[in-house]
Amino acid sequence: MQDLITTFIQDQIEWHDPEANRQRFEGLISSAPQSDLILLPEMFNTGFSLDSSRQAESMTGESVQWLTRMARQSGAVIAGSLIIEADDRFYNRLIWMRPDGSFAYYDKRHLFRMADEHHHYTAGAERLVVNLKGWRICPLICYDLRFPVWSRNNSHYDLLLYVANWPERRRLHWQSLLKARAIENICYVVGVNRVGVDGNEIAYSGDSVVISPQGEELLSAGSEAGLFTQSLNYAALTEYRQSFPAHLDADHFSLN
Repeated sequence: MQDLITTFIQDQIEWHDPEANRQRFEGLISSAPQSDLILLPEMFNTGFSLDSSRQAESMTGESVQWLTRMARQSGAVIAGSLIIEADDRFYNRLIWMRPDGSFAYYDKRHLFRMADEHHHYTAGAERLVVNLKGWRICPLICYDLRFPVWSRNNSHYDLLLYVANWPERRRLHWQSLLKARAIENICYVVGVNRVGVDGNEIAYSGDSVVISPQGEELLSAGSEAGLFTQSLNYAALTEYRQSFPAHLDADHFSLN
């Protein structure tokens, strides 16, 4: 199995300004090293907004078309979430856009009730696992990180992703839970956050990170804005799973 070259972008997001954000991220993507996967934060084109009716786009809107173009030009899968309106409902939807223009998507399951996200968006019902170069990858969104049952591996994925707008005041939770998800699921974890201050005066410290299956930080962005690239080694993952197969003793359950 080939290694997976993953690049994430940790940067500021202009409040409710999709065009400015697309331009910002396009410039960064164009300077990225050759990668298999490029990750953007949650609601990369607007910031974390509850103004769903005015900020939403369709699946044929400008931002999805932009993702299509960026994936084609970079030769990498591009993934990040944005506000999507579909069937008269609003979703915090992660788009997994492939270079050939095909895509998959995941709708955020756990909506952040402390900000009333559940009053403005519809929760997703299904988890997504996608394949890239033989790697099985599960992309989730921000608040999903707090729910280990939804994140449980059951040997179905090798890499767990979280795209987020995670506030600085709860950065310890972000840092601790990302490591826990890697250790308990025996997988690589990548958490992608933003920096700066949003339109609600909420500060974000970044802390985007790549974590090994043993909970080690392979790459940490700290509070720095920019591009960060890490190669993930499949042989190391396989070796560790074989030498420490705790997943074989995991409790079995089903999600209703």
